Amino acid sequence: MACATLFLIVPLHAQGPPSRPQESQAASASPAEARAQPEASEGWPQWRGPAGTGVSAERALPLHWSEKEGVAWRSPLGGTGVSTPIVWGDRIFVTSQSGAGNRREGNHPTLVQGGGAKEAGERALSKPVDSDRVRFLIEAFDRGDGRRLWSFELPAEGTLPAVHEKHNLASASPVTDGERVYAVFGTGQVVAVDTAGKRVWHRNLAAEHGPFEVNWGHGSSAIVYRDSVILPCYHEPQSYLLAMDAKTGVTRWKVDRGAKVVSYSTPIIVTAAGGDELVLNTSAAIEAYRPATGEALWRVDEESRFAIPMPVHEGGVVYASRGYRSGPYLAIRTGGRGDVSASHVRWKAPTGAPYISSLVYAEGLLFMAGDVGVVTGVDAKTGERVWQERIDGIFTASPIVAGGRLYLISETGETIVMRAARTPEVLACNRIDARLLASPALSGGRLFLRTDDQLIAISGRSS
Repeated sequence: MACATLFLIVPLHAQGPPSRPQESQAASASPAEARAQPEASEGWPQWRGPAGTGVSAERALPLHWSEKEGVAWRSPLGGTGVSTPIVWGDRIFVTSQSGAGNRREGNHPTLVQGGGAKEAGERALSKPVDSDRVRFLIEAFDRGDGRRLWSFELPAEGTLPAVHEKHNLASASPVTDGERVYAVFGTGQVVAVDTAGKRVWHRNLAAEHGPFEVNWGHGSSAIVYRDSVILPCYHEPQSYLLAMDAKTGVTRWKVDRGAKVVSYSTPIIVTAAGGDELVLNTSAAIEAYRPATGEALWRVDEESRFAIPMPVHEGGVVYASRGYRSGPYLAIRTGGRGDVSASHVRWKAPTGAPYISSLVYAEGLLFMAGDVGVVTGVDAKTGERVWQERIDGIFTASPIVAGGRLYLISETGETIVMRAARTPEVLACNRIDARLLASPALSGGRLFLRTDDQLIAISGRSS
């Protein structure tokens, strides 16, 4: 379906200038091939990879695969979810929810407009069989052959928040520092387990600070900064940014943001001239804090109904998409203080950004995958559109870049591989029979895809 492409190279003047101020099933691989790993590999310890930017330094990565070839292994998950798998060493960690939970009442928006969402392939998250009892799972798999190594189970506590039909309470991705795995669930429960799957600490933030109530359900992932775990809890009744001691879970600092400031996004750590900055996309602003203390540093005020995409950074500049129905995107110099809207915004494009997926930077360009099939390359220095291409697909997952290639994951099972360059070129379109809503992970020369209820390792051919 999505493997047919239509090029629409758009001239720069068409946009206008931006404004400025347990068991695994091996497939198509022998046991020896399934266990083979490159000598040098990079981990994927958090949502969006090593630096939170969606970029990997690895180069020998798969280019061609299909349902019948290039799949090293498939492993069933104990539940369902849309969180990204993370990789550390020879282990992959994935979170899931077992049990159906509650669907939010009313109509649920779709990315495909015009009434053809179902026919286009957009559909709700598949539900597990044992829907009477909700539990949260952290599972560990062997990176080489997909064997399940252990499974940690956490019973859901309190009232279950209602969520969007395309995700559940296991939407936030886990994060690891190599000593512990930290997982956040939509009930407000945060848990740390060691690499053998034993609980180290557990907190229920909803019980401590009020219910996790946000329109479509909690989506923000935690990050690790030095010896702290930092989590945005930007919800409708009350919003706050929280830093917890990684070893004990004890609060180190907490920044209160009041009611009605919401976010589904995940923060990123940026190294600036004046020290590290934590940057977060929220409904009120792009905000920056000192990650060691929670001190507010700078902000660019602008309202956004659904702040979902995660910012990225490169060379002292933060690039942020505000999200929600082709919203604005902008470039902000780091190192400011207070409201920097007039002093540090390099450029701003008023429209064209993805609703859900994040931007990715490579080769002086920003790449973005629009919700339904529009992929754009933007000059990072000026904000000018360089090219735009329409590809059939539903892009909820965020794109990633490795080895000069741009990987775009569609909900309908396709991974489109393009050259990350100033001239658009589709290198491959690879289809598997699964829904792919979660963003992928890269490590050890393999691409790891998470479906509703499976973990799949792609070995493929690199050329």
